[in-house]
Amino acid sequence: MITFEDCLAFCELTEDEIDAIAEHERLPDTIALEMGSCLIRGPGGEVRIQQIILDDISAAQRRGDLVHAARLKQTLQRFIEHHPACKATD
Repeated sequence: MITFEDCLAFCELTEDEIDAIAEHERLPDTIALEMGSCLIRGPGGEVRIQQIILDDISAAQRRGDLVHAARLKQTLQRFIEHHPACKATD
């Protein structure tokens, strides 16, 4: 049986990045992992994932969940560091 961790090891994304995709798309983690894996390998996928994380940050800030927003900002920073197609946004 293949586990979530096995699939994550083959993906170019972190668990936090997968969590952000799952949150944004309202998907189970395993499906979000598959979606993220496809996005990261496709044209414009890195920028799309960056926008997903930015959307999640905005949503967390609107509902007043500043702790979650801060965690997502850290996730975004690490994502940008590892994916040069993305631009830092402040």
